[in-house]
Amino acid sequence: MKLLRPVFLAILLVSAFYVVTTRLGGPGAPSWVTRPAHIELTQAAGPASYDPEEQNNIAVYKKALPSVVNITATAVTFDFFYGAVPQQGMGSGFVIDSEGHILTNFHVVEAARQVEVTTSDKKKYKAQIVGTDPVHDLAVIQIPNKSVPQAEIGDSKSLVVGQKVYAIGNPFGLSGTMTRGIISSIRSLKGERGFIDEAIQTDAAINPGNSGGPLLNARGQVIGINTMILTGGVEQSAGIGFAIPINTAKAVLDDLVHLGRVRRPEMGIRTIPIGPELADQLGLSADSGLLIVQVISGSAAEHAGLRAGTERRYLGNIPIMIGGDLIVAVDGQAIEDQQDLSHVMQNHRSGDTVTVTVFRGKKRMEVKVVLGEARGVA
Repeated sequence: MKLLRPVFLAILLVSAFYVVTTRLGGPGAPSWVTRPAHIELTQAAGPASYDPEEQNNIAVYKKALPSVVNITATAVTFDFFYGAVPQQGMGSGFVIDSEGHILTNFHVVEAARQVEVTTSDKKKYKAQIVGTDPVHDLAVIQIPNKSVPQAEIGDSKSLVVGQKVYAIGNPFGLSGTMTRGIISSIRSLKGERGFIDEAIQTDAAINPGNSGGPLLNARGQVIGINTMILTGGVEQSAGIGFAIPINTAKAVLDDLVHLGRVRRPEMGIRTIPIGPELADQLGLSADSGLLIVQVISGSAAEHAGLRAGTERRYLGNIPIMIGGDLIVAVDGQAIEDQQDLSHVMQNHRSGDTVTVTVFRGKKRMEVKVVLGEARGVA
């Protein structure tokens, strides 16, 4: 019996502790602690009301969401033993017509063996890649459902810094997410394969998975295609995101859908940029422009009579040919470097005729050039 007394004492102490902590509000609970059976809450007087800004946010979301899709692209990589390993990536896109065509980024579907689209009503479809434009990071895919609502396409020509914008997409796999911000800047952007003129910089939160989704104005119209973020080494938004202007996409959509590629124009020349110092050293007639160092055989430039250099000189250790035509303008737009020329060329298609202003020695002249189709040069 003596052996059981410590056991009974321990049980008694535990029971007492339980009663004190559960019924009396814990050890040392003050006298003002109460535990009513029913909590009386202060209820709102009526249904929630929204201010004009909130109403616009809601309207934009409701208008744009049905056309926004999630894209899952499956590519095949190989492990250490050369075994095929499926690898999935996620992005966004939006429906652009009644045929089920969807605009997205090229890098979302690059090297994909299989593409699956999930619409806002959670229905899934196998998609086909229709056309790609790696230079501008654009792609068009298509699903068999022709009844998915299409986005309203806006105009990116007259955008201004400070304008309110919205991004809708699939960040980190969280479908149907909308963020809001402003246009922070409009600037040329160097992508992996070329320049994007008048890219839209925004502080609207854009994260992995937003790629290919729409950037919208306050009327719910698509003004850009979200494409990349500056992360500082961390794969999340740092308040600096970029979108391809929708007008850039509109200019190539017909080619993407009908041909599967973009008929990008070219002159068929290789050039070097000229600044005042170099122009003075070479004795050129203009302080800036593009000096033609090579004209590709059979190209549009050769047919038009543009001339390349014939005299070898050195820029440091780099040999160049001088004596060729110095391009200073195309269609009246000043040309100082390759980016200027690229900007002009993006407004044209192969077969267009442009007026190229050059200095040939001391003589200023204009040359008509019928643009060819790009083969990897300007």
